[in-house]
Amino acid sequence: MNWSLGNYWYLFLLLLVPLLAVVLVNYRKWKKNRRNTFAETRFQDELFEDKSPFYGVFPLLYFIALVFLIFSIIDLLGGKEEIKSSQKMNNVIFVLDVSNSMNAEDVEPNRLTLAKNLIINTMQKMTNDRVGIVVFAGEASSIMPLTTDYSAAETYISGIETNIMKIQGTDFLKAMEETARKFKNIAKGSRKVVLISDGEDNEGNEDRAIRLAKNEGMSVISVGVGSDEGAPVPVYVFGQLMGYKTDRSGQTILSQRQTVALEKTARSTGGTYIDGNNLEQAIQQIHDALNNKNSTTESLVQSHNSIHYYQYFLAVSLLFFLLIYFLNPKRDLNV
Repeated sequence: MNWSLGNYWYLFLLLLVPLLAVVLVNYRKWKKNRRNTFAETRFQDELFEDKSPFYGVFPLLYFIALVFLIFSIIDLLGGKEEIKSSQKMNNVIFVLDVSNSMNAEDVEPNRLTLAKNLIINTMQKMTNDRVGIVVFAGEASSIMPLTTDYSAAETYISGIETNIMKIQGTDFLKAMEETARKFKNIAKGSRKVVLISDGEDNEGNEDRAIRLAKNEGMSVISVGVGSDEGAPVPVYVFGQLMGYKTDRSGQTILSQRQTVALEKTARSTGGTYIDGNNLEQAIQQIHDALNNKNSTTESLVQSHNSIHYYQYFLAVSLLFFLLIYFLNPKRDLNV
Protein backbone atom coordinates (compact mmCIF):
# COMPACT_ATOMS: atom_id res chain seq x y z
CA MET A 1 0.00 0.00 0.00
CA ASN A 2 1.23 3.48 -0.90
CA TRP A 3 0.11 5.63 2.06
CA SER A 4 -0.62 9.24 1.30
CA LEU A 5 -2.94 12.11 2.09
CA GLY A 6 -6.04 12.51 -0.01
CA ASN A 7 -5.32 16.19 -0.67
CA TYR A 8 -2.19 17.90 0.58
CA TRP A 9 -3.93 21.29 0.69
CA TYR A 10 -6.17 19.90 3.44
CA LEU A 11 -3.09 19.68 5.66
CA PHE A 12 -3.80 23.28 6.62
CA LEU A 13 -6.87 21.98 8.44
CA LEU A 14 -4.52 20.28 10.90
CA LEU A 15 -3.69 23.77 12.16
CA LEU A 16 -7.19 23.75 13.65
CA VAL A 17 -6.21 21.02 16.13
CA PRO A 18 -4.09 23.18 18.47
CA LEU A 19 -6.53 26.04 17.89
CA LEU A 20 -9.42 23.85 19.08
CA ALA A 21 -7.49 22.89 22.19
CA VAL A 22 -6.87 26.55 23.01
CA VAL A 23 -10.53 27.44 22.37
CA LEU A 24 -11.86 24.67 24.62
CA VAL A 25 -9.50 25.51 27.48
CA ASN A 26 -10.30 29.22 27.28
CA TYR A 27 -14.02 28.48 27.04
CA ARG A 28 -13.88 26.49 30.28
CA LYS A 29 -11.97 29.30 31.99
CA TRP A 30 -14.42 31.91 30.67
CA LYS A 31 -17.43 29.90 31.88
CA LYS A 32 -15.90 29.45 35.31
CA ASN A 33 -15.10 33.17 35.56
CA ARG A 34 -18.66 34.07 34.58
CA ARG A 35 -20.01 31.89 37.39
CA ASN A 36 -17.62 33.44 39.86
CA THR A 37 -18.69 36.89 38.71
CA PHE A 38 -22.37 36.01 39.08
CA ALA A 39 -22.03 34.52 42.55
CA GLU A 40 -19.51 33.52 45.14
CA THR A 41 -18.33 29.91 45.11
CA ARG A 42 -20.22 29.01 48.31
CA PHE A 43 -23.57 29.94 46.69
CA GLN A 44 -22.99 28.28 43.30
CA ASP A 45 -24.12 24.79 44.39
CA GLU A 46 -27.54 26.19 45.30
CA LEU A 47 -27.89 28.44 42.27
CA PHE A 48 -26.71 26.07 39.51
CA GLU A 49 -27.67 22.54 38.54
CA ASP A 50 -25.51 19.65 39.65
CA LYS A 51 -22.80 18.85 37.19
CA SER A 52 -22.69 15.46 35.46
CA PRO A 53 -19.89 13.14 36.67
CA PHE A 54 -18.66 13.24 33.12
CA TYR A 55 -18.60 17.02 32.96
CA GLY A 56 -14.85 17.12 33.40
CA VAL A 57 -14.14 14.83 30.44
CA PHE A 58 -16.53 16.52 28.01
CA PRO A 59 -13.92 18.96 26.65
CA LEU A 60 -11.57 16.05 25.97
CA LEU A 61 -14.36 14.15 24.19
CA TYR A 62 -15.13 17.22 22.13
CA PHE A 63 -11.50 17.61 21.21
CA ILE A 64 -11.11 13.97 20.12
CA ALA A 65 -14.36 14.09 18.12
CA LEU A 66 -13.31 17.22 16.26
CA VAL A 67 -9.79 15.89 15.57
CA PHE A 68 -11.15 12.72 14.00
CA LEU A 69 -13.63 14.81 12.02
CA ILE A 70 -10.70 16.80 10.58
CA PHE A 71 -8.85 13.54 9.79
CA SER A 72 -11.87 12.32 7.84
CA ILE A 73 -11.98 15.58 5.85
CA ILE A 74 -8.31 15.42 4.81
CA ASP A 75 -8.70 11.69 4.02
CA LEU A 76 -5.76 10.66 6.19
CA LEU A 77 -4.01 7.51 4.93
CA GLY A 78 -5.92 7.57 1.66
CA GLY A 79 -3.87 6.53 -1.36
CA LYS A 80 -3.44 4.17 -4.27
CA GLU A 81 -2.63 0.52 -4.07
CA GLU A 82 0.58 -0.70 -5.71
CA ILE A 83 0.28 -4.12 -7.31
CA LYS A 84 3.35 -6.11 -8.28
CA SER A 85 2.81 -7.65 -11.68
CA SER A 86 4.98 -9.93 -13.74
CA GLN A 87 4.90 -9.81 -17.49
CA LYS A 88 6.89 -11.55 -20.16
CA MET A 89 8.78 -9.20 -22.42
CA ASN A 90 11.98 -9.08 -24.43
CA ASN A 91 14.67 -6.43 -24.47
CA VAL A 92 16.06 -6.70 -27.99
CA ILE A 93 18.72 -4.71 -29.76
CA PHE A 94 18.97 -5.22 -33.51
CA VAL A 95 22.62 -4.93 -34.54
CA LEU A 96 22.82 -4.21 -38.27
CA ASP A 97 25.89 -4.49 -40.49
CA VAL A 98 26.14 -1.40 -42.73
CA SER A 99 29.48 -2.12 -44.38
CA ASN A 100 29.72 -1.52 -48.14
CA SER A 101 29.43 -5.26 -48.87
CA MET A 102 25.81 -5.08 -47.68
CA ASN A 103 25.03 -3.29 -50.98
CA ALA A 104 25.68 -6.53 -52.87
CA GLU A 105 22.66 -7.65 -54.90
CA ASP A 106 22.94 -11.41 -54.64
CA VAL A 107 19.60 -11.33 -52.75
CA GLU A 108 16.57 -9.25 -53.74
CA PRO A 109 16.81 -6.32 -53.82
CA ASN A 110 20.13 -6.22 -51.93
CA ARG A 111 21.56 -7.42 -48.63
CA LEU A 112 20.94 -4.21 -46.68
CA THR A 113 17.34 -3.83 -47.80
CA LEU A 114 16.67 -7.48 -46.99
CA ALA A 115 18.22 -6.98 -43.54
CA LYS A 116 16.06 -3.91 -42.88
CA ASN A 117 12.94 -5.79 -43.96
CA LEU A 118 13.87 -8.59 -41.57
CA ILE A 119 13.97 -6.14 -38.66
CA ILE A 120 10.78 -4.28 -39.61
CA ASN A 121 8.75 -7.44 -40.17
CA THR A 122 10.05 -9.02 -36.96
CA MET A 123 8.94 -5.96 -34.98
CA GLN A 124 5.47 -6.27 -36.49
CA LYS A 125 5.14 -9.58 -34.66
CA MET A 126 6.10 -8.01 -31.32
CA THR A 127 3.68 -6.68 -28.73
CA ASN A 128 5.20 -5.14 -25.61
CA ASP A 129 8.85 -5.98 -26.31
CA ARG A 130 11.38 -3.16 -26.19
CA VAL A 131 13.69 -2.73 -29.17
CA GLY A 132 16.81 -0.72 -29.92
CA ILE A 133 19.03 -0.34 -33.00
CA VAL A 134 22.81 -0.37 -33.32
CA VAL A 135 24.56 -0.07 -36.71
CA PHE A 136 28.15 -1.02 -37.30
CA ALA A 137 30.90 -1.50 -39.85
CA GLY A 138 34.49 -0.74 -38.77
CA GLU A 139 32.92 1.30 -35.97
CA ALA A 140 29.54 1.17 -34.24
CA SER A 141 26.83 3.63 -33.27
CA SER A 142 23.44 3.48 -31.58
CA ILE A 143 20.72 5.18 -33.58
CA MET A 144 17.81 4.37 -31.25
CA PRO A 145 17.64 3.42 -27.54
CA LEU A 146 15.35 0.70 -26.20
CA THR A 147 11.72 1.64 -26.80
CA THR A 148 8.30 0.18 -27.55
CA ASP A 149 7.64 2.85 -30.19
CA TYR A 150 7.81 0.56 -33.21
CA SER A 151 6.69 3.30 -35.60
CA ALA A 152 9.68 5.45 -34.65
CA ALA A 153 11.96 2.41 -34.94
CA GLU A 154 10.67 1.71 -38.44
CA THR A 155 11.37 5.30 -39.44
CA TYR A 156 14.95 5.06 -38.19
CA ILE A 157 15.50 1.74 -39.95
CA SER A 158 14.14 2.99 -43.27
CA GLY A 159 16.76 5.74 -43.36
CA ILE A 160 19.79 3.48 -42.77
CA GLU A 161 22.37 3.43 -45.60
CA THR A 162 25.91 2.05 -45.82
CA ASN A 163 27.39 5.54 -46.11
CA ILE A 164 26.45 6.45 -42.52
CA MET A 165 29.68 4.79 -41.32
CA LYS A 166 32.97 6.38 -42.37
CA ILE A 167 35.15 3.50 -41.19
CA GLN A 168 34.39 0.37 -43.17
CA GLY A 169 34.87 -3.29 -42.25
CA THR A 170 32.86 -5.73 -40.14
CA ASP A 171 34.02 -5.40 -36.54
CA PHE A 172 31.83 -7.55 -34.29
CA LEU A 173 33.71 -6.37 -31.20
CA LYS A 174 32.79 -2.72 -31.77
CA ALA A 175 29.20 -3.79 -32.33
CA MET A 176 29.06 -5.75 -29.05
CA GLU A 177 30.72 -2.93 -27.10
CA GLU A 178 28.13 -0.40 -28.26
CA THR A 179 25.32 -2.88 -27.62
CA ALA A 180 26.55 -3.56 -24.08
CA ARG A 181 26.45 0.19 -23.38
CA LYS A 182 22.83 0.32 -24.49
CA PHE A 183 21.97 -2.61 -22.19
CA LYS A 184 23.53 -0.89 -19.17
CA ASN A 185 20.27 -0.62 -17.20
CA ILE A 186 18.91 -4.03 -18.25
CA ALA A 187 19.47 -7.07 -16.04
CA LYS A 188 21.99 -9.57 -17.34
CA GLY A 189 20.36 -12.68 -18.72
CA SER A 190 17.50 -10.70 -20.25
CA ARG A 191 19.58 -9.02 -22.94
CA LYS A 192 18.88 -10.28 -26.44
CA VAL A 193 20.73 -9.32 -29.59
CA VAL A 194 19.74 -9.92 -33.21
CA LEU A 195 22.95 -9.54 -35.23
CA ILE A 196 22.34 -9.23 -38.98
CA SER A 197 25.39 -9.31 -41.24
CA ASP A 198 26.98 -10.94 -44.26
CA GLY A 199 30.08 -11.64 -42.15
CA GLU A 200 32.26 -10.40 -45.02
CA ASP A 201 35.45 -8.43 -44.28
CA ASN A 202 35.36 -9.65 -40.69
CA GLU A 203 38.09 -8.01 -38.59
CA GLY A 204 38.80 -11.26 -36.74
CA ASN A 205 37.57 -9.92 -33.39
CA GLU A 206 34.75 -12.44 -32.96
CA ASP A 207 36.45 -14.23 -30.04
CA ARG A 208 36.74 -10.99 -28.06
CA ALA A 209 33.21 -10.06 -29.07
CA ILE A 210 31.96 -13.44 -27.83
CA ARG A 211 33.72 -13.05 -24.47
CA LEU A 212 32.23 -9.60 -24.05
CA ALA A 213 28.74 -10.82 -24.95
CA LYS A 214 28.97 -13.70 -22.47
CA ASN A 215 30.31 -11.47 -19.69
CA GLU A 216 27.49 -9.01 -20.30
CA GLY A 217 24.80 -11.72 -20.33
CA MET A 218 23.85 -11.10 -23.97
CA SER A 219 22.31 -13.89 -26.02
CA VAL A 220 23.05 -13.37 -29.73
CA ILE A 221 20.76 -14.52 -32.52
CA SER A 222 22.89 -14.11 -35.64
CA VAL A 223 21.33 -13.82 -39.08
CA GLY A 224 23.39 -14.25 -42.22
CA VAL A 225 22.35 -12.48 -45.43
CA GLY A 226 23.87 -12.87 -48.88
CA SER A 227 24.76 -15.88 -51.01
CA ASP A 228 27.70 -18.23 -50.67
CA GLU A 229 28.48 -17.68 -54.36
CA GLY A 230 28.78 -13.95 -53.80
CA ALA A 231 28.16 -10.87 -55.94
CA PRO A 232 30.05 -7.71 -56.89
CA VAL A 233 29.82 -4.76 -54.50
CA PRO A 234 28.29 -1.66 -56.12
CA VAL A 235 30.05 1.66 -55.63
CA TYR A 236 27.71 4.63 -55.33
CA VAL A 237 28.55 8.33 -55.42
CA PHE A 238 25.73 10.66 -54.41
CA GLY A 239 23.29 7.84 -55.04
CA GLN A 240 24.58 7.13 -58.54
CA LEU A 241 26.11 3.77 -59.44
CA MET A 242 29.71 4.41 -60.52
CA GLY A 243 30.80 0.80 -60.94
CA TYR A 244 31.83 -2.11 -58.74
CA LYS A 245 34.52 -2.59 -56.13
CA THR A 246 37.79 -3.90 -57.59
CA ASP A 247 41.06 -5.21 -56.21
CA ARG A 248 44.51 -3.73 -56.87
CA SER A 249 44.75 -5.50 -60.22
CA GLY A 250 41.46 -4.03 -61.35
CA GLN A 251 39.49 -7.25 -61.05
CA THR A 252 35.93 -7.04 -59.77
CA ILE A 253 35.66 -8.36 -56.24
CA LEU A 254 32.96 -10.85 -55.39
CA SER A 255 31.59 -10.44 -51.86
CA GLN A 256 30.54 -13.75 -50.36
CA ARG A 257 28.57 -14.38 -47.22
CA GLN A 258 30.86 -15.64 -44.44
CA THR A 259 28.91 -17.54 -41.80
CA VAL A 260 31.68 -19.03 -39.64
CA ALA A 261 31.95 -16.07 -37.26
CA LEU A 262 28.17 -15.60 -37.18
CA GLU A 263 27.53 -19.25 -36.31
CA LYS A 264 30.26 -19.26 -33.66
CA THR A 265 28.94 -16.11 -32.02
CA ALA A 266 25.42 -17.49 -31.81
CA ARG A 267 26.49 -20.92 -30.57
CA SER A 268 28.85 -19.54 -27.91
CA THR A 269 26.32 -17.11 -26.42
CA GLY A 270 23.37 -19.48 -26.25
CA GLY A 271 21.71 -18.02 -29.31
CA THR A 272 20.77 -19.33 -32.74
CA TYR A 273 22.15 -18.91 -36.23
CA ILE A 274 19.50 -18.21 -38.90
CA ASP A 275 19.78 -18.08 -42.68
CA GLY A 276 18.23 -14.72 -43.50
CA ASN A 277 17.89 -15.10 -47.27
CA ASN A 278 14.35 -16.52 -47.07
CA LEU A 279 12.49 -13.51 -45.67
CA GLU A 280 9.30 -15.14 -44.38
CA GLN A 281 11.04 -18.16 -42.93
CA ALA A 282 13.76 -16.08 -41.30
CA ILE A 283 11.22 -13.71 -39.70
CA GLN A 284 9.41 -16.63 -38.08
CA GLN A 285 12.66 -18.18 -36.90
CA ILE A 286 13.84 -14.89 -35.35
CA HIS A 287 10.49 -14.46 -33.64
CA ASP A 288 10.56 -18.03 -32.29
CA ALA A 289 14.14 -17.64 -31.08
CA LEU A 290 13.32 -14.40 -29.26
CA ASN A 291 10.33 -15.95 -27.51
CA ASN A 292 11.97 -19.27 -26.71
CA LYS A 293 13.20 -17.86 -23.39
CA ASN A 294 11.16 -14.81 -22.56
CA SER A 295 12.44 -12.54 -19.87
CA THR A 296 10.02 -12.12 -16.97
CA THR A 297 10.02 -8.56 -15.72
CA GLU A 298 8.40 -7.56 -12.41
CA SER A 299 7.03 -4.08 -12.09
CA LEU A 300 4.96 -2.12 -9.58
CA VAL A 301 1.70 -0.91 -11.10
CA GLN A 302 -0.26 1.75 -9.24
CA SER A 303 -3.95 0.99 -9.15
CA HIS A 304 -6.24 3.59 -10.72
CA ASN A 305 -8.81 2.97 -7.96
CA SER A 306 -7.99 5.04 -4.91
CA ILE A 307 -8.41 3.54 -1.47
CA HIS A 308 -10.00 5.77 1.18
CA TYR A 309 -10.21 5.44 4.95
CA TYR A 310 -12.04 8.67 5.81
CA GLN A 311 -15.17 6.72 6.78
CA TYR A 312 -13.39 5.13 9.73
CA PHE A 313 -12.28 8.48 11.11
CA LEU A 314 -15.77 9.86 10.55
CA ALA A 315 -17.28 6.92 12.42
CA VAL A 316 -15.00 7.52 15.42
CA SER A 317 -15.90 11.21 15.39
CA LEU A 318 -19.65 10.44 15.37
CA LEU A 319 -19.17 7.93 18.18
CA PHE A 320 -17.61 10.56 20.43
CA PHE A 321 -20.33 13.09 19.61
CA LEU A 322 -22.94 10.48 20.56
CA LEU A 323 -21.12 9.80 23.85
CA ILE A 324 -21.17 13.52 24.60
CA TYR A 325 -24.90 13.67 23.87
CA PHE A 326 -26.01 10.62 25.84
CA LEU A 327 -23.72 11.14 28.82
CA ASN A 328 -24.93 14.71 29.22
CA PRO A 329 -28.09 14.82 31.33
CA LYS A 330 -29.27 17.92 29.48
CA ARG A 331 -29.06 16.03 26.15
CA ASP A 332 -27.31 18.92 24.52
CA LEU A 333 -23.75 19.55 23.39
CA ASN A 334 -22.88 22.21 25.96
CA VAL A 335 -19.82 21.67 28.08
